[in-house]
Amino acid sequence: MIHPTALVHPQAQLGANVQVGPHAIVDAQVVVGDGTVIGPQVHLTGHLQIGRENRFHTGAVIGDAPQDLKYRNEPTRVVIGDRNVFREHVTVHRASKVEEDTVIGSDCLLMVGSHVG
Repeated sequence: MIHPTALVHPQAQLGANVQVGPHAIVDAQVVVGDGTVIGPQVHLTGHLQIGRENRFHTGAVIGDAPQDLKYRNEPTRVVIGDRNVFREHVTVHRASKVEEDTVIGSDCLLMVGSHVG
């Protein structure tokens, strides 16, 4: 189910039974695995691959550009495994170098306000 206030780009790829909450944003280069729950005001952006049955809570920002002054808009990415929980306001940024990815494995809990990348 996609909430009517959510913005999902037509090129985004959503698996079966994905839920997208109010005011969430899913950008073009995002792939979301089956059974994932995207909560309110979550922003999924950039080159982002998400596995199955993940849960993103309110205000999480996943896949944005790295916080690195040397970064020059290279096409880096985030890869996320299965069954992870991203609590409120978690941020996961893309890698700074093309040959590297930011990777979150499977069965992880990222607590409120955590930052990776």
